[in-house]
Amino acid sequence: MKETREFLKSIGQPAGDLYDLPTSQKRFSDGGQYRFEVPGIQGPGTMKTLLEEIDRYGIFIHRVTQTKGIMTLTDEEIEKMVALAEQYKVDLILAIGPRATTDTSASVHTEEGQRMGYRLRGQEQIVRAIEDVKRASALGCHSFLVYDEGCLWALNQLRQQGGLPAETKFKVSAHAGHGNPCSAKLMESIGANSFNPVRDIQLQMLAAIRHAIDISIDIHTENPKSSGGFIRHYEVPEMIRVAAPIYLKTGGSVAATHSWDSTDADAKKRAKQIMLVKRVIDSYYPESIVSPKGSVHL
Repeated sequence: MKETREFLKSIGQPAGDLYDLPTSQKRFSDGGQYRFEVPGIQGPGTMKTLLEEIDRYGIFIHRVTQTKGIMTLTDEEIEKMVALAEQYKVDLILAIGPRATTDTSASVHTEEGQRMGYRLRGQEQIVRAIEDVKRASALGCHSFLVYDEGCLWALNQLRQQGGLPAETKFKVSAHAGHGNPCSAKLMESIGANSFNPVRDIQLQMLAAIRHAIDISIDIHTENPKSSGGFIRHYEVPEMIRVAAPIYLKTGGSVAATHSWDSTDADAKKRAKQIMLVKRVIDSYYPESIVSPKGSVHL
């Protein structure tokens, strides 16, 4: 294996997982090591409840992510979410709507076919996905959750050619199924601004991914029951140390599934989870640097 490890090092990749867990010296542009993200907020009502509850706790977050898809939202709902994001100085990320599970594919609903994740089948679905992004962009949203690598490549080409605003950002979902440094590097090279590896990624693997890329890494501090249901709050300080700049995706254990329709009560529970994770950070890694409120750029 020595020759293979040396080859990987020669192309800028780690020779293996980094069990020594080196401290990342990389940072967000504002100097921060970490930011908070709350996923699974599907509409303006729950978004408003979440942000008000977080405000009541006297803390703040940096991102709100919708996961059901742009095509499930009306123009008015998107405009309300954009307005809330501006009011509370958070980055709003909307998910691309067309995906394998909403297509006419039968295979994705089989045990083996589930391995295709949310990837798109056929070029018409690529067209529709791009239309989804163009619609939300025209309504003021400029950050998007991407599930398909080919779609990411095409959207990046569109951005480079001026078809989308230059400030448009793309975040690769954990549902794309990537969990190694080479995959992370590929996503970065085709236009990703933020990378979410698989949810059960271990610290030594996470450190290796950080070695390979410069874009932010998004890590689930907890998960819905449908994707493991685990809660990793006590690992968060080390996640920050080895993987900065990092987004801490918090509040997922409140939901049963990825596209769970969060109620107002759920939104309040998600806000509480942010507070609980913040307590762990303050207790065990107090010298870590959080990005200031209003750092809405990836």
